[in-house]
Amino acid sequence: MEQVLLVTGGSRGIGAATALLAAAQGHAVAVNFVGRADAAAQVVRRIEAAGGRAIAVQGDVASEADVLRMFAEVDARLGRLTALVNNAGVVDVSARVEDMSAARLKRMFDINVIGTMLCAREAVKRMSKRHGGSGGAIVNVSSAASRLGSPGQYVDYAAAKGAVDAFTVGLAKEVAADGIRVNAVRPGLIDTEIHASGGLPDRVRDLAHQVPMGRGGTAEEVAQAIVWLLSPQASYTTMSMLEVSGGR
Repeated sequence: MEQVLLVTGGSRGIGAATALLAAAQGHAVAVNFVGRADAAAQVVRRIEAAGGRAIAVQGDVASEADVLRMFAEVDARLGRLTALVNNAGVVDVSARVEDMSAARLKRMFDINVIGTMLCAREAVKRMSKRHGGSGGAIVNVSSAASRLGSPGQYVDYAAAKGAVDAFTVGLAKEVAADGIRVNAVRPGLIDTEIHASGGLPDRVRDLAHQVPMGRGGTAEEVAQAIVWLLSPQASYTTMSMLEVSGGR
C-alpha cells in the first residue's frame, strides 16, 4: 500500500526538507502551505522531477474549516493518509513576558498547539484501526525551547512547544493500540527562515557557541530524524522525544 504523508508548513525549512526526503523514500506527499504557494509548488515540482507524487494544499492549521478542507483534499487526490508531520509553527519577535499581548499569545497557541491537535485529530480518524485504517505514524515538530524556556526571547513559543510535548505523550498512549505511533522531534538551533521571522536572522550564528557540537544544524538533519520516525525502522518507537540539537 502506498504511504501517504501530509507535511504541514511544508513549503520551506524543515517542512520542505522533510517532504523531499520522504518522497525520495516512497511517500506520496501533500505539501501544506498558508501563503507561499510559489514555494510549495517548487517543492512539488522537485518531488515530481525525481519521479515522486506530490500535491500542494493550502490551509491555515489554526482554522478548523481549513484543516477539514485540507484533509478532504488529501483524501480525494492522494488517498487515505498513513503519516502526518505536524511542522507548521510560528515564533514572534523577541520579547519579555511582561510585554506580550493577548493577541500574540493567542496566535502562538492557535497555530503551534491547537493546529497540531486539530491535524492530529483528523489524521487519527484516517489511520486508526478502529476507524478502518491500517495504522500510521505522527511526528510532531517540537523544539529544544520546550526544555530551555527561551527566557527574554520566546517564553510563549517555549510554552507552546511544551504543550506539544505533553500532547505527544498523551496521544501516543491513547492510540498505540489502534496502530498509530506518535513521536516528536526537538530541533535546537537550526538554520532556517524562522529566525528572521522572529527578528533575529543571525540567531544561529550568534548562539552557535552555546552548542556543544559548535554549530547550528540544518533542516535536512532534522528531516532525517523525522523520516526515520515515520519509517518501519522505528516500528517499536512511540511516545519518544528525539533531540536534534547538537547536544544543547
